[in-house]
Amino acid sequence: MQPFVYILASKRQGVLYTGVTSDLRTRIAQHKSGAIAGFTKCYNVNNLVYFEPHETMESAIRREHQVKRWRRQWKFELIERHNPDWRDRFGELF
Repeated sequence: MQPFVYILASKRQGVLYTGVTSDLRTRIAQHKSGAIAGFTKCYNVNNLVYFEPHETMESAIRREHQVKRWRRQWKFELIERHNPDWRDRFGELF
């Protein structure tokens, strides 16, 4: 499996969640089904608006920590560079 850093959103410029996984398809499906209790389920954050692949889990974790420390506006700009319409990319990928 390939490591990914991903960002989920509740809606355009809504609540954001940044995560890391080695199985993007399964992890996002878990978020969408509500199988993961906690923040994303509570705030209905389940639209995959951004993702980036990494060579190693270590580099993905470093990047996740970096993005989590960013200002909210910087995350919006990252998302909008790659996904200006804030579409849920999950259906496009899988």
